[in-house]
Amino acid sequence: MTFELEHTLPDGRARAGRFATDHGVVETPVFMPVGTAASVKGLFHRDVAEAGARIILANTYHLYLRPGMDVIEAAGGVHRFSSWNKPMLTDSGGFQVFSLAQCRKLTDEGCRFSSHIDGSQHMFTPAGVIDIQRTIGADIMMAFDECPPGDSPRDYAAKSLKLTHRWLERCFERYNATAPKYGHYQSLFPIVQGCTYPDLRAEAAEFVQQFGADGYAIGGLAVGEPAPVMYEMIEVVNAILPHDKPRYLMGVGTPVNILEAIDRGVDMFDCVMPTRNGRNGMLFTAEGIINIRNQKWRDDFSPIDPMGHCFADTAYTKAYLRHLAVSGEMLAAEIASLHNIAFYMWLVDEARRRILDGTFAQWKDEMVVKLMRRL
Repeated sequence: MTFELEHTLPDGRARAGRFATDHGVVETPVFMPVGTAASVKGLFHRDVAEAGARIILANTYHLYLRPGMDVIEAAGGVHRFSSWNKPMLTDSGGFQVFSLAQCRKLTDEGCRFSSHIDGSQHMFTPAGVIDIQRTIGADIMMAFDECPPGDSPRDYAAKSLKLTHRWLERCFERYNATAPKYGHYQSLFPIVQGCTYPDLRAEAAEFVQQFGADGYAIGGLAVGEPAPVMYEMIEVVNAILPHDKPRYLMGVGTPVNILEAIDRGVDMFDCVMPTRNGRNGMLFTAEGIINIRNQKWRDDFSPIDPMGHCFADTAYTKAYLRHLAVSGEMLAAEIASLHNIAFYMWLVDEARRRILDGTFAQWKDEMVVKLMRRL
């Protein structure tokens, strides 16, 4: 995987670039829609791509449990299995093990857990997770880590970080000892942990560089800590991580979070928020946030986003979408999810354009005010 920085703002933080995988080139900053089961919930791949998605994320934990690695391998990997022919990233499953699995037991070897589906017993180890992701076949794989709670005491956070680093060494040992199964290259990104402790975050950012990875992830944020603390941790980490490699902020977040993180040098994002919130009637627009179920939209026949940022908006009005939502029609969730995905794509693409033409700083400050408004 190659990464090219096209432009960095004079303050040395916000930047525009591109990375190349065997399944295509991805311009950054980029948002990756979450396709937990190799599917962005409720949307056709065609529509996700037309909304501007260049790369999506799938989940190792979920695909491992269902349909299982025998099915994925027999299909020839996740791209052929799902018919998504663009780049794909898989997380390690670590976050899901710690948030979804029941009766988990954590040891230096790995994590033993019970499936949230049927209660069956499983074991994730660093080497095993690499093997699983080799079988899935995503272009970018994530190292197995522990994602401790955001409010963890410092002693627990330090202990957890040491475990994550031991696991990371074993991940790269397995990665270097194995080869891709389907003829395309796979990158492995380390994950920087450390909770909300600047010295632990700095320690982690220094530690991961020894592996010479194709890119680096920042994990364990947006898990309940105040937004200013999250931004502080991003600044600490990005001041240390290599300038010439992509930086991926995992699981973040709101449109405001994304713009603030871009301003601090982040290149890649993912979050369930566009689709999850869309299914519940929350729409993100360039003028603010809409709860489409509110009575005020009952007779509003204007497009969802009058600025026309999202291609689906030309066909549907706020009044019609509200009618679908309060009627419980499945189409409401589809339209809202697609709108939000398209809006997120517009947001990062516009940020990229503003970085390249030098107007990002002023535009970002204006957009943050708008994006926080409830309409």
